[in-house]
Amino acid sequence: MLLATAVSCPGADQDPRGLFTIDIDTGDVSVSRSLDREAIDSYELEVSTTDFAGNLVEGPALLLITVIDQNDNRPIFKETRYTGEVLEGSPTGTTVMTMTAFDADDQATDNAALRYNIVRQSPDKPSPTMFYINPERGDIVTVISHTLLDRETLPTTTYELEIVAKDMAGSEVGLTGTATATITITDKNDHAPEFTHTLFEANVYEGSTGVVVNLTVDDRDDPDTGAGRAIYSIINGDPTLSFEIQTNPDNNEGMLSVIKPLDYEAERFHALLIKVENEDPLVPDVGYGPSSTATVRVTVMDINEGPVFFPDPLTVNKMENIPLGSFVASLNATDPDILQAQSIRYAVLRDPAGWLSVSPVTGTVNTSGSLDRESPYVHDNKYTAVFIATDNGSPPATGTGSLVIYLEDYNDNAPYVVPSVARVCEDDMNVAIVGGRDKDLYPNAAPFKIELGKQPGLDKTWKVTRVNSTHSQIMLLHILKKANYQLPLLITDSGVPPLSNYTEVKVQVCVCKKNKMHCSSAHSHRASLLVLFATLLLALLCL
Repeated sequence: MLLATAVSCPGADQDPRGLFTIDIDTGDVSVSRSLDREAIDSYELEVSTTDFAGNLVEGPALLLITVIDQNDNRPIFKETRYTGEVLEGSPTGTTVMTMTAFDADDQATDNAALRYNIVRQSPDKPSPTMFYINPERGDIVTVISHTLLDRETLPTTTYELEIVAKDMAGSEVGLTGTATATITITDKNDHAPEFTHTLFEANVYEGSTGVVVNLTVDDRDDPDTGAGRAIYSIINGDPTLSFEIQTNPDNNEGMLSVIKPLDYEAERFHALLIKVENEDPLVPDVGYGPSSTATVRVTVMDINEGPVFFPDPLTVNKMENIPLGSFVASLNATDPDILQAQSIRYAVLRDPAGWLSVSPVTGTVNTSGSLDRESPYVHDNKYTAVFIATDNGSPPATGTGSLVIYLEDYNDNAPYVVPSVARVCEDDMNVAIVGGRDKDLYPNAAPFKIELGKQPGLDKTWKVTRVNSTHSQIMLLHILKKANYQLPLLITDSGVPPLSNYTEVKVQVCVCKKNKMHCSSAHSHRASLLVLFATLLLALLCL
């Protein structure tokens, strides 16, 4: 008697173990538990024939077992919810999206042959069959006509479809899987924006700026797209570019603003023609009509404006030191409110040096103090005062203007010598180079004439030599002993008439040793004739 046994194969003595058994007497191969084709679709068994002693008689022979598919897997969509969109007005048959499901059963059998179907459309208006799905490919296309696929007339812009995928090629015994498709009807610019009124009105005070009126429009397209967002423009009535219009992003309204102050006296009314368009161009068969333009009537309201000085600043030239009460200038301020008979009164607002007065009625400016070009209140020869003009309106309004006086120089400052102190060693005959200074301007200043004072005998000890138009050299004619000397000098400017000034330079005659100067701290000697003679006598006795 022979014994048959299965060896060395998955499903028998290899994992998964124990799936197959063999009858040792008959050789019948049996399955011990259910097989899953989707896990393992075939098995290879090695079958050998032995005697009772276990000796191999025949084999091993290869036994191939194929697992036949059963429809035990439902179709599964890759996603539970799909989204797509289609442009309004699209022609019938436009593909919106594709639904795809997967079935784990044998793809070569009807167990995995899927058919798609729309089982529900929400809402079901204007037709419950607005869309169609290709049974085999899963492509969703439009069925509704392009005229009915109108975003602005449909009950909603979003439709929800319940899609069923069934295997067994869609037969009644097939298993099913479901998913949801959400389709959005997108907008195209097939409606021109229209103003809600043909005429808008606004009131604005002259001299003010800012938003004066908001213009409203109707647009049936999607306000969140370029087909619904409005763009406004002023196409007529603003030659001075005093207005601008912008779109309010929150409500799509047109905000008309005054950007240059308006003048009631120049023009009391403004009529602006405004046009509205969309960011996106309109579709070819739609155009902008009369309702896409509107008129804005702006009424300018009068306010009491302050007087205006002209010119501002007013510039005049005056000689300094002119007599008190001298005429300086006539202020000219006018009232912009020409339609009102108002008077103007003048007053000084800022006069730093207190040199000016003004007639309240005529605006004539006269001197009330001496104009001094060298004053700290004068900068770059200019003196600036500010005046105020006030009208008699209700309430009164004011305006300010400046008066700039260019002061011409008068020779009213005597020159002086610098430095006032000079040091020199006992054996050095060159004392110092001194220069002239003058607060006046050319030609009332340099060139300067610097010479010794008029005291007798100075020219026996001192000498002054001109270096240039502003400086001179002081020299000694003989050696002086260590002491301090006050040297009188006379300096004269070039003004007409010239001004002279007596000034003293302190000359310290010092003993110089090893690069150090030892100077006297005693009181200065006057460079008088007596001192000079005494010094000369002392020098002779030492010979």
